[in-house]
Amino acid sequence: MDVGLKRELEEKVRSGERLTREDGIALYESDDLAWLGGLAHEVRTRKNGDVVHFNVNRHLNMTNVCTASCAYCSFQRKPGEKDAYTMRIEEAVKLAKAMEGENLTELHIVNGLHPNLPWRYYPRSLRELKAALPNVSLKAFTATEIHHFETISGLSASEILDELIDAGLESLTGGGAEIFDWEVRQHIVDHRTHWEDWSRIHRLAHEKGLKTPCTMLYGHIEEPRHRVDHVLRLRELQDETNGFQVFIPLRYQHDFVDMKDGKVRNRLQARTQMATGAEALKTFAVSRLLFDNVPHVKVFWVMHGVQTAQLALQHGADDMDGSVVEYKITHDADNYGTPNKLTREDLLELIRDAGFRPVERNTRYEIIREYEGPDAARRESPQPMRV
Repeated sequence: MDVGLKRELEEKVRSGERLTREDGIALYESDDLAWLGGLAHEVRTRKNGDVVHFNVNRHLNMTNVCTASCAYCSFQRKPGEKDAYTMRIEEAVKLAKAMEGENLTELHIVNGLHPNLPWRYYPRSLRELKAALPNVSLKAFTATEIHHFETISGLSASEILDELIDAGLESLTGGGAEIFDWEVRQHIVDHRTHWEDWSRIHRLAHEKGLKTPCTMLYGHIEEPRHRVDHVLRLRELQDETNGFQVFIPLRYQHDFVDMKDGKVRNRLQARTQMATGAEALKTFAVSRLLFDNVPHVKVFWVMHGVQTAQLALQHGADDMDGSVVEYKITHDADNYGTPNKLTREDLLELIRDAGFRPVERNTRYEIIREYEGPDAARRESPQPMRV
């Protein structure tokens, strides 16, 4: 990138002028990661100061049986297949109650698209989970699942959301987005929910007062221009609804775990390489710079590894996903022993070690508790990058 274009982009960012599609592509073409990270850090600091948000959550997957066979997915199983499971609601409640310790504030629920479970299973499960865990927010179901519920119930998405909200739903999850551009999507997704329905369902959720996350799966067969297009679609929807609280770039994973049963379900990995740490940091930085109307950018440490997650906090991210105990969708992304559990104390230490001040939040990003930041008196204690 020539000096003139660099200066022009800096001036745009610092004046608050919105970046264009061409600007986003130019940022991805830059090989100056320090410059990109510094510019993104200016924006995250302007929006969120020296804070890194986190919450204490658990993931619950009530079934891995799925009609779809998405090319990147290792989680799904077909009916009758070894390791296929579907929990009874009572079983799901019992498991959730066992996760309740450490002042849990959020339960994150995502499932496969089960061909035989009746629609009533889903609102009933939320109602019974909420009764068992009245102080825990239920963040549940992707837009893809809501679209599936329309098919099996005969109800509209609006009616489905009303019933789920009445049962205790506080937020949808951001999944099912992957990459919206059809040039890529047709090769990676094996379900019916594409941009038109994904955006329709989140728009409805926002109209009903829900705040939701949005995501992007990157680092597979897409190109930077597809990432830019993905973010700009979400940015335009955010202009309309102001319902997205956080953007979450998700690093595509190779199948290091599930292939142990002899089946490689991830059909992309034979022709892909996972994004490097540098590519991940560039993606966080460019996303923060483009997505000017979303308050938060989250790094999901399970998919990035702990060290890259810490570095992402210096490249635009201001949120570390919470103290997940078991994450079945993807795990051990780098095959280097990424933990499957971080406690509250672990998160506090990681955030301080990266030079930031930890703030515990709930699902709606309301502050639960603020903690002390790094000890400035210690010479070896890192401090946030100055802007």
